[in-house]
Amino acid sequence: MIVTQFVALGGVVLLAAMSPGPDFAIVTRNAMVSGRRAGMACGAGIAVGVFAWAVVTALGIAGLLAASAVAFTAVKLVGAGYLVVLGVRALLAARRGEYDSAEHVPGARATSAPAAFRQGIVTNLLNPKVAVFFVALLPQFLPTSATAADHLLLAGVAAGVTLTWFTVLAGVVSALRRLLTGNRVRRGIDALMGTLLVGLGVRMATGWPVRAWR
Repeated sequence: MIVTQFVALGGVVLLAAMSPGPDFAIVTRNAMVSGRRAGMACGAGIAVGVFAWAVVTALGIAGLLAASAVAFTAVKLVGAGYLVVLGVRALLAARRGEYDSAEHVPGARATSAPAAFRQGIVTNLLNPKVAVFFVALLPQFLPTSATAADHLLLAGVAAGVTLTWFTVLAGVVSALRRLLTGNRVRRGIDALMGTLLVGLGVRMATGWPVRAWR
């Protein structure tokens, strides 16, 4: 394999990661509500999910999922439900209001790094569109006689690019967070992110374009 193949794959994965979607929304909310560490942990969870999807694609499992209407629908509905739950929690936080500080989430503690990591990996793994994305994408960057090492290298590139992007996103959002500590602003952010997550969950359940995999 040559460097240009890795660069091309990284570019495609970066564009997909930057597209608004469940992963983008969950990292943004964690970084905004709980800080840079939580946002980065969430991004790390997503990167692990991406690596896992790339590996199962190499093993052929993702292809089976993409080809099975029943399995695809089951994973899609579970993932959609999870997004709706996260969105409803954000909407309830916005309804309660009364943010005492940038670290406080009404009615609950700020999300810890381990919890944010779990949210990231679960959100990504329960999005079957990622399986479809990798089934369609990875073969285009692999030589005819691809080895296990080639598959692992591509999986590492995809995960590394994903982690880098969401680390940057978490840092930017966290920096802006210091300027957005007002009660009204925080409630507006939670209301917006909650609505977005619920909307993404509904859209996932009813079907959406593959390009919106994140």
